[in-house]
Amino acid sequence: MRILLIEDDRLIGDGLNAGLNKLGFTVDWFKDGMDGKEALYQAPYEAVILDLGLPGQDGMSILREWRAKGRKEPILILTAFGDLDHKIQGLDSGADDYLAKPFALSEVAARLKALIRRNHAQLNPTIHHGSIEFNPQSRKVLYNGKEVTLAPKELLLLELLLLNPNKVYSKDLIAEKIYSWDEEVVSNAVEVHVHHLRKKLGKNIIKTINKAGYILGEA
Repeated sequence: MRILLIEDDRLIGDGLNAGLNKLGFTVDWFKDGMDGKEALYQAPYEAVILDLGLPGQDGMSILREWRAKGRKEPILILTAFGDLDHKIQGLDSGADDYLAKPFALSEVAARLKALIRRNHAQLNPTIHHGSIEFNPQSRKVLYNGKEVTLAPKELLLLELLLLNPNKVYSKDLIAEKIYSWDEEVVSNAVEVHVHHLRKKLGKNIIKTINKAGYILGEA
């Protein structure tokens, strides 16, 4: 899933960017508050990691502005301010979760996954669809009870469709969901991922909607 990270500390940002990518997320990292704020309007993110002490514009005012404009993306605040008053202020301003520095990467990832599941009304940590079973935590996919190895982008596409079973996604929107701005996307990349998923998980796993895009196939 594509995540927006706004964090000016290069050491923390580098660690989150590299670590979350290894755990199956696609991350766009911004170090300036104004740039990060505008990024949310430019790409479809599943969740946001927002630091409070930022250059350009502080995280709390960014958070309030997003919510005032109707942005509903789940937001996880990361901050050095770990006292109760700051936590209450952040949650009252529209944050969905709050984590004080220092923190463990595994906890950040777990909280992000929980926020994304909740946002998609997917409360069960394991997603079932016919003969397919997907565990977002372990990133493992079972098909007819046997583990199937998927390439990173194939796994992101499968997760996107499983979390949104009734939504049609255009090829362009899929590319925006599973690729970051730093990654080059070849013209037929999405079609290739769809082909490989059908080959590995059955031809009916993804249904093509003429002139519209793709949707999760019937279980």
